[in-house]
Amino acid sequence: MRILSISVSTSCWDRLSQPHCRPDLEQGATQCLHCIIQRRCRPFLHEGPRRAQGMHVVCTHEQADFDAVASLLGVWLLDRECTPVLPRRVNRNVRAFVTLYGEALPFLEFEDLPRRRVERLTVVDTQSPPSIKGVHPGTRIHIIDHHPPPDSPNPSWTSHIEEVGATATLLVEEIQEAGAEPDMLQATLLLLGIYEDTGSLSYAGTHPRDLRASAWLVEMGASLNLAADFLDHPLSNGQRALYDRLLESAETHGYQGLSVVIACGEAQGLAEEISTLAHKLRDVFDPDGLFVIVGLDGNVQLVARSTTDALDVGRVAEHFGGGGHDRAAAALIREKDVQQVREEL
Repeated sequence: MRILSISVSTSCWDRLSQPHCRPDLEQGATQCLHCIIQRRCRPFLHEGPRRAQGMHVVCTHEQADFDAVASLLGVWLLDRECTPVLPRRVNRNVRAFVTLYGEALPFLEFEDLPRRRVERLTVVDTQSPPSIKGVHPGTRIHIIDHHPPPDSPNPSWTSHIEEVGATATLLVEEIQEAGAEPDMLQATLLLLGIYEDTGSLSYAGTHPRDLRASAWLVEMGASLNLAADFLDHPLSNGQRALYDRLLESAETHGYQGLSVVIACGEAQGLAEEISTLAHKLRDVFDPDGLFVIVGLDGNVQLVARSTTDALDVGRVAEHFGGGGHDRAAAALIREKDVQQVREEL
């Protein structure tokens, strides 16, 4: 028999008489006995009687941004028995948020995912399921995403794909329909997901549904001050050095009446994301289109942004084996160098 030990904070002992803080042995669910934000307790799955039933795992893409991680939380708010798993790599501002507030959030680190059979896999903010241990041919896969649907979707998968500003918006709408109410921290994380992907509701691709979802989250107590702290995260030394090189190399070209900026650089060993630098370059040059090409540890990372319907950067990224939508896209290109990608672009 496996013995599970739980550490209990002193301030929780007087709360054990309340139903939501008692272990429910018949249901096989154990509740957290550690005081967290707003003195509330959150449920944790454990390896009890449910083990044989398999898991419902929620996952997203690598180098996850706030929209991806907020969407993990959104699924959990709709199904408290699922297991939302953080990818191995998340953006630096997201990691800072999770480090500070992770104890109050339901996320599991990728390496801590138990070796159990996965019966359901929900994939958010991407349409390419990552490799997850426990997935088998009979696993039911469901996609939730705001990027354009693929031309040939997998017929065995189900999906909820709508082209709004953020995947978090789709989940906030479902949370509203379900009558659930996120707490302050949860509402703030969901708001960060929408704000980061829509430029705080300023990008041309922002949908009225993004505004309505954001307004509801603020009504639920989302902190605008906290969101601002993490959206305006300072650059690391490596990002700053790369940004300076990209700024120096940036060239503006004219294509069919559009201004397009192409910036190239090398950044061997850089662990942080490049998308933040693309946003800053776009603010500096204000072009119709922006392409950032970075050599990174033997591969080339392409990040593309557009501010006009006349330039669909998602199609460009698809050419290089990547994807995204018409205003924001990316690709990881192998077996080519920066100059080759630039010439092909």
